[in-house]
Amino acid sequence: MWEEPCISGNKGSGAVFFSGCTLRCIFCQNYKISAENYGKTINAQRLADEFKKLESLGVHNINFVSPTPYTVEIIKALEIYKPKIPIVYNCSGYENTETIKALNGYVDIYLPDLKYSDNELAKSYSNAPNYVEIAKNAIAEMISQTGENLFDEIGMMKKGVIIRHLVLPSHTKNSIGVIDIIKENFPQALVSLMCQYIPMYKAKTHLKLSRKITLREYEKVKNYLFMSGLDGFVQELNSADEKYIPKWNYNE
Repeated sequence: MWEEPCISGNKGSGAVFFSGCTLRCIFCQNYKISAENYGKTINAQRLADEFKKLESLGVHNINFVSPTPYTVEIIKALEIYKPKIPIVYNCSGYENTETIKALNGYVDIYLPDLKYSDNELAKSYSNAPNYVEIAKNAIAEMISQTGENLFDEIGMMKKGVIIRHLVLPSHTKNSIGVIDIIKENFPQALVSLMCQYIPMYKAKTHLKLSRKITLREYEKVKNYLFMSGLDGFVQELNSADEKYIPKWNYNE
């Protein structure tokens, strides 16, 4: 229920979380599945069955979270069963353009992160060389596939791109740089500015990342976003709460 309003709506988004990630963020809140391989092995048929199960619950969409390492199997599953509701590809932004091209026709909504405007930060915090250029190319391909953002009669997104950015403590300059990149390259995309950062994983002992962001930091970035003229969403500062972090348990 805690995605953007046009994704979660009042029925929720049918999230399917995948183990593994294209990044190795030292501050990852989902590190158990992204870095420690916590999960359950299933095949494409079982995955397709999960799509059906979620769809039957009345969710607004099927939301693939960190799906990139499994793109081939996801496509197989969608060939077995393509839900009648939108497919959301919720990813890090650090994507091979050829992978995104392979998803053309299967994905309706892209929900990429744009974490950095500074390649050195990306390499240091996420082990992601050339992050800015790679993410820009991937997002450009996403937008070329989806075209203009489309919504249904109750405001739920049917097709489009929402670019997410998480504000990090001590790094408002990086966030302002990300807003500049979006304005210059992707002004048609919606922006989702997030302040849910909590020091987790290796960030707990990091000099600059071992605290939540301050109200002053968030207001600085939020005001810059408002002045940019970009459209989108902003979180409330109280979203930085561990109660919103999933408790992983895949037992049936």
